[in-house]
Amino acid sequence: MPQSAARPLADATAEAADLVERFLVASMIPDPETAGTFMADDVQITFTGGRKFQHPRDATSFNAMRYKWVKKKMERTDVAPGQGDTAGETVVYNTGMLYGEWHDGTPFEGNRYVDRFVVRGGKIVKMDVWNDSAERILVRMDITA
Repeated sequence: MPQSAARPLADATAEAADLVERFLVASMIPDPETAGTFMADDVQITFTGGRKFQHPRDATSFNAMRYKWVKKKMERTDVAPGQGDTAGETVVYNTGMLYGEWHDGTPFEGNRYVDRFVVRGGKIVKMDVWNDSAERILVRMDITA
């Protein structure tokens, strides 16, 4: 592929990765209103367990029920440009470890997460979240499932 054709694609993928990382930083503050500025008005947010949210403030409220506080140690961001029917979209995966504190004050770390984003037109239009928190909660409750 000629360099001139690859350059715009590289710029678009880098911009999508940067957008997602800025969103995640705002989410960890937590500042759901700023985080919301990175998302389309009709964003689709799906958390672990199939929980659907319409705005980052909903996810922040959910996390407040689960954790006293939680942060992400971002380890890797992988980006894939759309092709064919998905041209104009970029898929961004951000992976790493959650750390924080449960409501009883017990600290935790090493809780794996995967966040998948679809970016279109400079906004996040879809976000899917997976992590090991439910498994860790089961262990804390001495439940083997």
